[in-house]
Amino acid sequence: MPGTRPGMTVPIRSSHQEIHLMLKIYGRNTSSNVQKAMWAVGELNLNHERLDVGGAFGKNREPDYLAMNPNGLVPTLVEGDFILWESNAIVRYLARIYGAGTLEPSSQKEIALANQWMDWQLSVVAPAIFNAFWGLIRTPAEKRDMTAIAESQRKTTVAMAMLDAQLGRTAYVAGDRFSMGDIPVGVMAYRFRQLCPERPNMPNLERWYAEIEKRQAFQDHVGSIPLS
Repeated sequence: MPGTRPGMTVPIRSSHQEIHLMLKIYGRNTSSNVQKAMWAVGELNLNHERLDVGGAFGKNREPDYLAMNPNGLVPTLVEGDFILWESNAIVRYLARIYGAGTLEPSSQKEIALANQWMDWQLSVVAPAIFNAFWGLIRTPAEKRDMTAIAESQRKTTVAMAMLDAQLGRTAYVAGDRFSMGDIPVGVMAYRFRQLCPERPNMPNLERWYAEIEKRQAFQDHVGSIPLS
């Protein structure tokens, strides 16, 4: 390439002429929200660095971190001087910039459906599964509220039955191909299958889960990481 010399870094440009810088993802790998971002990074094979923040690592209430993410939560994406937080927003951004037509579907209707299920994960499944996760994973056995855990398991099962019904109509949540819409609900499905062992048969969900479980990015950033 004219004007380059050995060892010189040449920026890669997208079709939008945006410079692709190395991504930094701040957040511990055990966080379900961080796992969403990292799964997307893995699917797109992006150059990145993940930095441990939150949980046992702390740092998320320090001034420098709060200057990036005033919520003090994880993940936070940094790309040059661009900062983005909220896990599903990060997945959407990465899909649009680096995976348009693949991770972000090419059809506007499929994009809308992917967004629908991503929002459903936040508004329905995450609140439903919270007490089961916190009670079974984060709480010592002698202090568990089994009534709250059972109700959480029931609500989560009802929610996931909705996903099973959708997957009886389409191979993946937004259509016949894997997309960004499968990432947030896939992370929740990983937890559901561990936290709700006594669940009804959901053949469509299990068929879909068997497919996403084969994906290397899922194995690297979700399936290989124990709940903690």
